Amino acid sequence: MIFYKNPILLSITSGVMLSLSWPVHGLSFLIFFALIPLFFVEDQIATSSCKRKKIRLFSYSFLGFLIWNLGTTWWIVNSSIFGMLFAVICNTSFYAILLSLFHWSKKRLPLRTAYIFLVTLWIAFEKFHLEWDFSWPWLNFGNVFSEDIHWIQWYEYTGSFGGSLWVLFINIGLFEVLKKHNPSLKNTLWIKKLSPWLIAISIPIVISLLIFQKEKTLTPHIEVLLLQPNIDPYNEKYERENDYYFDLMSKMTEDRITDETRYLFTPETYFGSGSGSSMKEFKSTSLYRRIDSLLQQHPQMQLITGIQSYNIYRADSLPTSSANFLKKGIWIDYYNSALKMEHSEEPEFYHKSKLVVGVENMPYKSFFRPILGEFLLDLGGTVSSRATQDYRGVFGHKKIDLKTGPVICYESIYGEYITEYVRKGAHFLAIITNDAWWGNTAGHRQLLSYARLRAIENRRSIVRSANTGISAVINSKGEITHKLPYDTKGVLKAKFAPEERITFYTQYGDYIARWSGFIAVLFFLIALSGRLRKP
Repeated sequence: MIFYKNPILLSITSGVMLSLSWPVHGLSFLIFFALIPLFFVEDQIATSSCKRKKIRLFSYSFLGFLIWNLGTTWWIVNSSIFGMLFAVICNTSFYAILLSLFHWSKKRLPLRTAYIFLVTLWIAFEKFHLEWDFSWPWLNFGNVFSEDIHWIQWYEYTGSFGGSLWVLFINIGLFEVLKKHNPSLKNTLWIKKLSPWLIAISIPIVISLLIFQKEKTLTPHIEVLLLQPNIDPYNEKYERENDYYFDLMSKMTEDRITDETRYLFTPETYFGSGSGSSMKEFKSTSLYRRIDSLLQQHPQMQLITGIQSYNIYRADSLPTSSANFLKKGIWIDYYNSALKMEHSEEPEFYHKSKLVVGVENMPYKSFFRPILGEFLLDLGGTVSSRATQDYRGVFGHKKIDLKTGPVICYESIYGEYITEYVRKGAHFLAIITNDAWWGNTAGHRQLLSYARLRAIENRRSIVRSANTGISAVINSKGEITHKLPYDTKGVLKAKFAPEERITFYTQYGDYIARWSGFIAVLFFLIALSGRLRKP
């Protein structure tokens, strides 16, 4: 009973349970109970006669969410101490604000309506966190089941927001039972009251298991090579010329390429020497000629590689919203790109368009440019912001009539964003990434794990080439069929099965989040008006 009344212990318990539930080695089942201690804190404050209730609630919930954020994303510190602190403090504050808004709504709405407001507000925030310039959706609740693929095969209908809805619904239901029925061995009524909510946990899992058993996976038949060069990005990666990396790629793959090999993938920014390669002049470079010569020897094979590229503009005023000023009359756009090459075919570029905050772009650059000039917040990355493209490009393979959805690193955690590749005709997804920035921490393992969600949502195989690790092949059920361990230099040869079908989620995207946003705004306005306020 002391535990139930101590808000600090309750907040710490919530933070610890949230942390322990997170992939990749977490106990995801804990997520269904992790918010309950914080709900007890809110209820105690709401029913007490203490002063400064809002400040108290914000402080206690901040403590719980701070433990969660630190426990799951502390590894950002490997890139930048400031970046880690900024991400953790901001994200913690956002979640504490959500609980504070729920506390406020309880005075102006019936309790059930207030709970609906909390659920829809939370999901709407998760969607907002996917879209704005300070985007950091790493801790969206739907991501928590990325290692429990047998539980969430129904993500092909709901996407990861179905998981968020599931988690919030169960936490609220269990809390209401525990609030009204004190658990004890003498009185077992609380067990009966809990039963429907425990069934509500099990039903989606049973449905998922049925889908998993029914789901047919095609026989893998497309041979692919995934390069994992294992290069230190801090002290080695950008100190060498592109010719060195071409020679390395050739040497590592020369004995692995066969007549059956259809694709060769290298990691993100594999060719990243200096400022990169000029897109307009790329065909006149020695790198282009050497790659084309290699592909001439293997005309059945397509290369998709990471490359830094740029465009230079001569203009007196800003030519694009993302352009960086070099000197008077000279501007430049930098890109983190994927390059596709086939022998005797025109090279194609896709530019990474979900950029890491501060590392690759200045958030709200049009606003901050007059204040900060061309300075980019140093969160452990470049000193000039990157440009993006407005559409998802797919790479066709002329020899076998297949299309690839090129996904670059961080983009793989954006569910609806990935569906655009599939709607454009991608038969499989290819993730090229540089996971070495975070060291041997949960960071790179979580990023690989989240890719499994994208495979289930779209029912697409995923091939993943990573610098340092982990390179892998994931089938349409989210199963990892092949992988190279972390900190291993090598080439992963594997086969995958392309797909053509379109899932419900691929077609309709984050419809749960869009409806949640509408309902949350509606209930917020109703609460603000006081129309449903209790007499």
